[in-house]
Amino acid sequence: MPKLPMMPRNLRRVDDDEVFSFACHNGVHCFTHCCRHLELALTPYDVLRLKNGLGMSSGEFLERYVIIEKEEEDIFPRLYLTMVDDGRASCVFVNKEGCTVYADRPGACRAYPMGRASMRRDDNSVQDFYVLLCEDHCKGFAEEARQTPLQYSIAQGLDVYNAMNDILVPLLQHDRIRQGVRLSTEQTELFVSCLYNLDEFRAKLLDGSLTPAPSKKELEGRLNDDRELLRYGVQWLCDRFWGSDRKMET
Repeated sequence: MPKLPMMPRNLRRVDDDEVFSFACHNGVHCFTHCCRHLELALTPYDVLRLKNGLGMSSGEFLERYVIIEKEEEDIFPRLYLTMVDDGRASCVFVNKEGCTVYADRPGACRAYPMGRASMRRDDNSVQDFYVLLCEDHCKGFAEEARQTPLQYSIAQGLDVYNAMNDILVPLLQHDRIRQGVRLSTEQTELFVSCLYNLDEFRAKLLDGSLTPAPSKKELEGRLNDDRELLRYGVQWLCDRFWGSDRKMET
């Protein structure tokens, strides 16, 4: 078994069948403390769920609630949820009662205090495992609710979030990335448009302004389904960026 990388003091690995105590609700003293003083990175599926739950177009959601950053050393742009300038950098969707978008809250919020991590084995395969973030301010660990990582994931609705985030792997971890390839300004804009601004991506597919242009067969059943459109966006970017011949998973 490969040696685990050094992890921060408040982060520890938890085995698949390990039982841990944790619960979060408005009776816990630190309720919503984890919704403040944070940088909340958004995945494409996070944005899809939030904009649909709020009844907004993806472009409107990005303009109103998202900050896009790309440092010189970054390969891909990073999208963060806007925080309120209230002296505590509070999430824009939190109030004293809790999360106002709870049904569509981002995957990172659902997973807290748990996360998924990966490491590459000696044979170049990848091993996934769970970790727990044990922060001093969090009183949820003193609650009686007990569960395994899998049980917690199911209870928080993480299965679909994990599945939709995993479709990004062929794009984000392509061999050419490890070889040092960097995105051009045009590619960076396409990355945001195809994965985060689905309504714009849909419009471009319909007006034929994208190259390579998809066939009618490729678009069948995808234009009216945001999840399928996101899947196609990943495939299209792989083809455009890496010349991938990977077929879309069904």
